[in-house]
Amino acid sequence: MASKLIVFFLIIASFTTISVLGEEQGFGRPLDRKLLGLKKEKLSHFRFYFHDIVGGHNATAVQVVPAPSNKSATLFGQIMMIDNPLTLGPKSSSKTVGKAQGFYASAAQQEVAFLMVMNFAFIEGKYNGSTLSILGRNNGGSSRVREMPVIGGSRLFRFARGYAEATTHSYDPKTGDAVIEYNVYVFHY
Repeated sequence: MASKLIVFFLIIASFTTISVLGEEQGFGRPLDRKLLGLKKEKLSHFRFYFHDIVGGHNATAVQVVPAPSNKSATLFGQIMMIDNPLTLGPKSSSKTVGKAQGFYASAAQQEVAFLMVMNFAFIEGKYNGSTLSILGRNNGGSSRVREMPVIGGSRLFRFARGYAEATTHSYDPKTGDAVIEYNVYVFHY
């Protein structure tokens, strides 16, 4: 009887060991990038214009959360949802190459600065259907050129990383409309 108990406990112990080892190996493992069809990494530069149209009948940026206080000169707390055209040139009639979709929020009380959360969704050429994701601070009021991180992407931009530089091309204080030049530098496969 004692020998049967020992054998039983050895069998149970071996299953426990196999189970624990399986858990350690099953969560993550190294992977050859070729298995995902990833080739040599490259660096690309994209230049386009972001049209933030907040006024008129064809607004592409709409307020979804107002600033909690009208006393704030920075509109702290305001959130704008966007579906802004991305064009080759600064004119709205220029060829559209994609959309900036997401939101920006006034994120500073003492200066003009925004939290930018958006995807550049491309609709042109070999990039059609691919996206680049931006998440970062746009210190709109204090710098001529603002830098934000590229944190990822989809399709041709899987595993993308890099940065985007934004420069105001034009701003209409009456309507709030703006055209922003973006230069995006991104590593991707």
